[in-house]
Amino acid sequence: MKNAGQQRWLTRGVFGIGLSSLLSDWGHETASALLPILLAGFGAPAFALGLIEGVADGLSSFAKLFGGWIADRPLWRKPVAAGGYLIVALSTFAFGFANSWPAMLFFRACGWMGRGGKGPSRDALLADSVSKEQMGRAFGFERAMDTTGAVIGPLCATALVGIIGARHAMRWTILPGMIAAVSFAVLVPAGKKPLHHRPLRFFESIRQLPKRFRHYLLGVFAFGLGDFAPTLLIFRAAQILTPHNGTVKAAGFAVALYTFHNVIHAAASYPAGALGDRFGKRILLSAGYALAAAMSVGFIFAPPHLPALAILFGIGGLHTAMKEALEKSLAAELLPAEVRGSGFGVLATANGVGDFASSILVGVLWSSVAPSAGFLYSAAFCLGGALLIYRWR
Repeated sequence: MKNAGQQRWLTRGVFGIGLSSLLSDWGHETASALLPILLAGFGAPAFALGLIEGVADGLSSFAKLFGGWIADRPLWRKPVAAGGYLIVALSTFAFGFANSWPAMLFFRACGWMGRGGKGPSRDALLADSVSKEQMGRAFGFERAMDTTGAVIGPLCATALVGIIGARHAMRWTILPGMIAAVSFAVLVPAGKKPLHHRPLRFFESIRQLPKRFRHYLLGVFAFGLGDFAPTLLIFRAAQILTPHNGTVKAAGFAVALYTFHNVIHAAASYPAGALGDRFGKRILLSAGYALAAAMSVGFIFAPPHLPALAILFGIGGLHTAMKEALEKSLAAELLPAEVRGSGFGVLATANGVGDFASSILVGVLWSSVAPSAGFLYSAAFCLGGALLIYRWR
């Protein structure tokens, strides 16, 4: 009989969730890359893109919180998650028929609510698919597949827009999106209702979260207050490279560096989870947070040379891989099965609120004081989160 360490971690459920993540991200990242092109074609004002992304991200965060409560009902997990994949596919497909930026805002908001709402159910099903000792591998694999889709999506958008145009390329996203929903429905086993399980009311389920998980959330949220949107890295790289390379060439280099960031992210996600299973998730997660602080400090002093910037973007991809592979798998170990969905929802909401606040604060400090002030603020909170996780037991 195999022991826990010898059991197969790549179960049907893990593979199905990973494949669905890759295909869904392929579709909606293709749409995200084409979104600014369509908005420009509408003659949309400059604030429209920021408003679309801000409203969508805000609604997604609240959908994650409510989706977590739903995910505490195991029999609902699979239909909710599969439905979320379907909503994302249909919303990105609808972009290809929109004729104004308010219509794009509506479709993006619907899609991101579906994306946020399905997240806790998907994560709970993923945790149910493997033993406790293998959760790092499972979550690392899912993150690797998801990020691979995020790499393929923009490349696909670049190829399609030159062949069939942005609007028809948007409509093409229905293909990977629908296959993602079907793959999830066919491959992922349904959730099983635990014995003597009584569904809790929304606030009751929040109150039932263990004290040690609440302490863990404090470190995660502290880090989130410094973990700004990675698109700011593109802007900073272009800013550093422009004096020596010109605006157009610097922008191209910056996008290439971000693609490299995503490749490192995808490649490191599974190894990060596997190492967490073997050596302990808490210490490695703390190290990942510390890498984010080091990256922010590096961008304060970065020289205008591609090799130096590539190292910083590589560190960024590595810390993101460690964060995403280990945060959820460690949370899964801390949460009892009865409130695991709610815990995932609260974790995702804490991350979303922290990321939203950090991006705004870094941007304000960047514009009103200096880029170094924004990165110094980020480094301080990332390091604070690392210390809280390291000292937490």
